[in-house]
Amino acid sequence: MARATSGIRSGIDWVALSTYLALVLIGWLMIYSSTVEGNVGFQLSELLSGHFFWVVISLFTFICALFIDWKFWDTFSSVFYAIGILALVGVLFFGVVRNGATSWYSIFGFSIQPGELVKFFTCLVVSSFLASYKTDLKNVRHQLTAIGLFLLPSFLIILQPDAGSALVYFSFFILLFREGITPLYHVIGLSLIAIFAFSLILGPPIMIFLLIGLGIGVLAMNFKNRLIWLAGIVIAAILSVAFVPSSDFLYVLLASVALFMIVVFLQWDKKKISYYVLVGSVIVFSSLFSFGSNWAFERFLAPHQQDRINVWLRPGIASYDVKYNIIQSKLAIGSGGLQGKGFLEGDMTKLNYVPVKSSDFIFSIIGEEQGFLGVISVILLFILLLYRIIVIAERSKSNFVRHYAYGVAGIIFIHYFINIGMTMGIMPVIGIPLPFLSQGGSSLLAFSLMIGVLLKMDLSR
Repeated sequence: MARATSGIRSGIDWVALSTYLALVLIGWLMIYSSTVEGNVGFQLSELLSGHFFWVVISLFTFICALFIDWKFWDTFSSVFYAIGILALVGVLFFGVVRNGATSWYSIFGFSIQPGELVKFFTCLVVSSFLASYKTDLKNVRHQLTAIGLFLLPSFLIILQPDAGSALVYFSFFILLFREGITPLYHVIGLSLIAIFAFSLILGPPIMIFLLIGLGIGVLAMNFKNRLIWLAGIVIAAILSVAFVPSSDFLYVLLASVALFMIVVFLQWDKKKISYYVLVGSVIVFSSLFSFGSNWAFERFLAPHQQDRINVWLRPGIASYDVKYNIIQSKLAIGSGGLQGKGFLEGDMTKLNYVPVKSSDFIFSIIGEEQGFLGVISVILLFILLLYRIIVIAERSKSNFVRHYAYGVAGIIFIHYFINIGMTMGIMPVIGIPLPFLSQGGSSLLAFSLMIGVLLKMDLSR
């Protein structure tokens, strides 16, 4: 025990540890502030109840992780992953419904959300798989296996349904990118997201016209006088839609296809047939996806899910009631000014104008009570923590540790980016907690375990 304690004192990353503790402390105080009603002042008894229980449990788990050999997590990663998958399947049948999602187990009065802990288990198993000497990311089968390991829990969480938590699992593409997987997966994924977003904003007809125009531009780049041809194509495209409404889909389609065929004819080369087919196939698939995504949006998404996306992409058609949460969140953050109104002095918080203030919109309370300085401080703490995690990853001699560290960094980054973004209206409101700050015992426990295991791995470098 003495040797273990000595090792912890001499080798732990104190910057990462201090940042973690600072974020937990800030979250504890902000959650307390969000639960106090009226101007009752500071009450120690209230501070030491509620969320405080999960703070204690999480810190205890964090400390325990520092005394467990990190190789234990590598060895039993598959076991933990299997338990996590069974827990996700079981919650669909035995879980408790909250906010329209069956995501929680209720055990002796305590609610546990398995999806939070499965993020940790998935990070372990993906890291272990990538670190195996048998794994070669240049092998397509191994690539698909790695992707399947995190898409499986994501799919099970979608069935709850909890699209926000399911989205977090796509953060493992950050890890795969770092480890050298072909960027083609990332390009395809980002392209499909862009097509979906612009299809909702502009409509499929205009989107198809733009896709064909992009394909024409790619083909025109092979011309000798490419700039002249590109200018001519742009002028032709403008003239083709100048006299007929863009809503006339048949016209847009025929004009676009005709323009595409003219460009192919002008630079026809038998040796490039496969090139023409590839460009044409991409345009056809993208166009079908544009229509399909719009159709799925209207047919499969629940009204409240459509509202959340409309507020993000098409705020002009969303009603005031639908935009209420975002409006109040922005007002709360903006009302804090430079230094904020002070701890426990948030008017909009106390009057319950800010929705889900202790979890999804905890950042709004920070903005109102601590102002711009408080907001920047929290953001810098997250950036510092991510930086230290990457430092730990890069200085490790173990592939498993490096994979795990980047997996943790990706999970935290996606949470951090989407949660703060949705409180300011630049991301859809999809119910992702802010790590270490939002109320939620399962989330705090999972993130504390992730950081504790990571620091233990760094101790053994």
